[in-house]
Amino acid sequence: MGSNKKMQKAAYKTKQQELLLSFLSKMQGKHFTAEEIRAHFEAKKISIGIATIYRQLEKLVNEGKIQKYFIDENSAACFEYAGEECKNSKKHFHLKCELCGRLIHLECDHLEELGGHLKAEHGFVINPLRTVFYGLCSDCASKEGENK
Repeated sequence: MGSNKKMQKAAYKTKQQELLLSFLSKMQGKHFTAEEIRAHFEAKKISIGIATIYRQLEKLVNEGKIQKYFIDENSAACFEYAGEECKNSKKHFHLKCELCGRLIHLECDHLEELGGHLKAEHGFVINPLRTVFYGLCSDCASKEGENK
């Protein structure tokens, strides 16, 4: 009977992993937090504890299947599903809106040129995956313009 419980527990964990990977694969190109994942499954009445989510996210980060970002000291870590396509894609930067908090992916040759300049002229190599530019997204900038 003890081995049957172990088999059930292993199957349960596998089911949770499958559910999590399925959800994450649909999130490619989007950023998400562990809490957003928990809320998603809770809304679907699927029980996956936050500790399990964090454990699985860290495992996937170590496997290179997702990227982990620390945007600022006040925000929770956010993640992005890498998948196979992302491993071969261009490096990207992030833009963080200071009003609405939106995190935007940015692939821009000009910023890659800036990275080349910083390396050649200043001996500094930037990490695009951890580089965040702060400002206003187009929606918030237009709202700010209307209020002036």
